[in-house]
Amino acid sequence: MTETRLDVLAIGDALVDVKATAEDAFLVEEGLVKGSMQVLDTDGATRLYARMGQARETSGGSAANTVAGVAALGGRAGFVGQVADDQLGEIFAHDIRALGVEFLTPARADGLPTGRCLILITPDAQRTMSTYRGASHELDADALDPEQIRGAAILYLEAYLWRSAGPRAAMERAMGIAHEAGRKVAFTLSDIVCIDAHRAEMMAMVESGAIDMLFGNENEIRALADVADRDAAIDAIAAKVPLVVVTMGEAGAIAIERGRRASIPIARIGRGVVDTTGAGDLFAAGFLFGQAQGRSVEDSLRIGAIAAAEVISHFGSRPEGDLRALVAAEA
Repeated sequence: MTETRLDVLAIGDALVDVKATAEDAFLVEEGLVKGSMQVLDTDGATRLYARMGQARETSGGSAANTVAGVAALGGRAGFVGQVADDQLGEIFAHDIRALGVEFLTPARADGLPTGRCLILITPDAQRTMSTYRGASHELDADALDPEQIRGAAILYLEAYLWRSAGPRAAMERAMGIAHEAGRKVAFTLSDIVCIDAHRAEMMAMVESGAIDMLFGNENEIRALADVADRDAAIDAIAAKVPLVVVTMGEAGAIAIERGRRASIPIARIGRGVVDTTGAGDLFAAGFLFGQAQGRSVEDSLRIGAIAAAEVISHFGSRPEGDLRALVAAEA
């Protein structure tokens, strides 16, 4: 196997996050389910944005958060995602490159504008997301750089983007290139909404052996397995994937690698949770970083827990202190 140039290369939504605080009553007025993610059309995104309070705009996207976390840990990271040739597209490209992530995808001069995610954060730190996909879901296989894929130890894919036909075809091609080069493919289930409409296709992908590492929270694993009991659902999926990683909120996280189990309790949350946006993404970043560095599953879980606890925000944020030092001291 040839040497790798990147530890993790992700393919995912290229979005700009628009974040604002909101009371529970506002979610009720808008018909939003707390903690969920809904997809908006252009008109819906315009209307909700107009009703949001004071907001801040930063580059985001689930898999983009993850590779930015890998870079913050000292890893070599790359990202593939589609933006438009517009102001938000320029912001996204600048931000992710400034964080040390390789971003080579050309901006599209035609088609939809750059996507954005409207995030409402309630006093209990839960985030409710309303996403306008925009140019992000116009990604196609022609935008891929095969050498970039071959040069990454782990290819990481997100279900948010996988739902659309064009990006799914690009991901399938990327998986083939990665496996031909002897690389590993990781997939995150992202959200129950991604599973509900595509469970059969996702299970077919899992059962085909296309996935080497599968990430999900306990509710997503239940939905994928179509089993109500958490432990039974985890066992059902673990029988089909070489390595399954499941986050379980206050119960911590568990990883099952070819029948061998490892678990970790929830890590400390510094001065307290302010915003859970990106916590799962950063957990994945820590775990993937550990795996790319040849660490054990137990160590990778520990790094993931530290990263999630210390970096609870969009990928433009920096943790208090040096995250690399925290991992070196605690992992």
